[in-house]
Amino acid sequence: MDYKLEFDNLKSKALEEISKTDDLKALDELKNKYLAKKGEISLMMNHIREVEDKKAFGELYNLTRKEVESFLNEKIKKGEEKKLNEELVKERIDITLPGNNFERGVANPFFKTINEIEDIFVGMGYSIATGPEVDYDKYVFELLNIPHDHPARDMQDTLYIDNNLLLRSHTSSVQAHVMENAKGKPIKIICPGKTYRRDDDDMTHSHQFAQVEGLVIDKNINLGNLKATLELFAQKMFSKDTKVRFRSSFFPFTEPSVEVDISCFNCKGKGCSICKGSGWIEILGAGMVHPNVLKMSGYDPEVYSGFAFGIGIERVTMLKYGINDIRRFYQNDLRFIKEFKKVKED
Repeated sequence: MDYKLEFDNLKSKALEEISKTDDLKALDELKNKYLAKKGEISLMMNHIREVEDKKAFGELYNLTRKEVESFLNEKIKKGEEKKLNEELVKERIDITLPGNNFERGVANPFFKTINEIEDIFVGMGYSIATGPEVDYDKYVFELLNIPHDHPARDMQDTLYIDNNLLLRSHTSSVQAHVMENAKGKPIKIICPGKTYRRDDDDMTHSHQFAQVEGLVIDKNINLGNLKATLELFAQKMFSKDTKVRFRSSFFPFTEPSVEVDISCFNCKGKGCSICKGSGWIEILGAGMVHPNVLKMSGYDPEVYSGFAFGIGIERVTMLKYGINDIRRFYQNDLRFIKEFKKVKED
């Protein structure tokens, strides 16, 4: 047998098959066909015992195997490059696009105000109480000295679920729950939370807003205690020289009732656009707890007295940060929040 001719024919056959394809799977199959342990070239070594010049046979075998293997590896390399280029085109990434930047978040001024108010009153020994936003008429109105036929209900036209269940129109309902559960014991709480009233949405009104209401009940509580409390709050919230002014008002759950003004923190009482030239800014409503409210909750008004106040969180925030439209708090606009990125922390 002419083994040189045999090797030449086998090499030609292998190179021809390899040259006809760029498919990696097909090339892998050809590698197995010719170069694997039982491949056609590998099996040629079985004939070495039949030849006299084994050295020449071995050199011919190695040369044939090396040429086929080298050509096959080159085709595989080109096939892999082709596949990679196709994937790069398919999954092309535009490196000119900007990367993902992670910005540091900015505290919402609304929540900054809530936290600040809570810190101030907790520092004065108050506890924080919460309650349901959907509550019964009994707690939202009746226990607060507002019976079904009372005209004050028109002032707080709210949103009803049914005849007895409604979205609370103030967080005073939380106070009613706390008084009912206190069983005649002293109380010193604030009640922050959302409230709801059917109202026209404009720059200063919203159907949803937030309050922090306060309630103190104990022996020998008087209007002077209320004024001192609110004056300390205003000084800590706005400026140390802030003064408080009471004006007579009406709330069905307090008697006497007052509207509370603070001296303008911007112009120090001289008159400016914030206080509309008056030197004073209306900030909240307050008063002494009505005897009827005390009685309905199990307190003897001859022994116990108390005061209550309600602070509009949006109102305080708008004043403090110069925000001119209450609706901006509820529009989910990140541009609004980012306006306060450079506001210096107090």
